[in-house]
Amino acid sequence: MKEVGMINGQIDAALTRQGHMDLMMVVDAGFPCPDHVELIDIALAEGVPSILDVLAELKKVHSVEKIVVAQETRDHNPTYFEQATQAFGEGVEVEVIPHAELKERSHGVKTIVRTGDFTAWGNMMLVSGAGDRWKLEIQ
Repeated sequence: MKEVGMINGQIDAALTRQGHMDLMMVVDAGFPCPDHVELIDIALAEGVPSILDVLAELKKVHSVEKIVVAQETRDHNPTYFEQATQAFGEGVEVEVIPHAELKERSHGVKTIVRTGDFTAWGNMMLVSGAGDRWKLEIQ
């Protein structure tokens, strides 16, 4: 029995399939998920789990080099925007785009994790990074 790391089997398997530059989304309860994209629905109740809860767990096991977030998030939920875009640390690039474009780009992600979050425009697109394990002879 797996007792450490990502214990949700579906999310763990999805993370294993992520390669450098692949996309994953963590979305709110109302996000319109494309039918052709793998959907892992972990929503239990209103606010449970939250997107920030999921990002905190993903940070422990997943390398992210960029977060893509809607302009509406920054405009309407600036505190949430700051917390979510800092979830993977200060070195992670943040790209801000219109929410309509974020929904369009969702068609190109490998996996969407739907939460019980009701934060308006709380959706986060994660671009998988290479992490700090890669060896370089010369930097």
